[in-house]
Amino acid sequence: MRTPQVVVVMGVAGTGKTTIGPLLAARLGVPYAEGDDFHPPANIAKMSAGTPLDDADRWPWLDAIGHWAHGRAGLGGVVSSSALKRSYRDRLRAAAPGIVFVHLTGDRKLIEDRMGHRRGHFMPTALLDSQFATLQPLEPDEAGVAVDVSGGPEEITERAVRALAALPAAA
Repeated sequence: MRTPQVVVVMGVAGTGKTTIGPLLAARLGVPYAEGDDFHPPANIAKMSAGTPLDDADRWPWLDAIGHWAHGRAGLGGVVSSSALKRSYRDRLRAAAPGIVFVHLTGDRKLIEDRMGHRRGHFMPTALLDSQFATLQPLEPDEAGVAVDVSGGPEEITERAVRALAALPAAA
């Protein structure tokens, strides 16, 4: 299977980006980068306090992810990032043309339940509504696939691998 330059695993909090990202990277034979690690401490403090980030908070974070993705051009990689708005994905694409998005999607109740059971994460369930309000799904002209998050991690990863394999080759 061909490997896209960089795959961005995106979606609202609780969809499994941190779980699926490393599994997908292993299947593709490329390194994984955790998008949350690119947040400056101020962003983490803000989210931990239950305050949604605004665009001004997100730009440096997206730029850091874009810089990582640019450095992986031609080598491949997988990185997680909510990438909820088209403008965020455009910014990532500007830094690293050729990236492909895997949008993890699912039922709000399922995602809320998963968020409620995870431990040690700074994003509270209370911010899920703001995440869904901000979400702009992939548009037809964006390179990427939507993958349902029902089922176990291996099943979701397999769905993502199959969907990526079905994408047309980059021009």
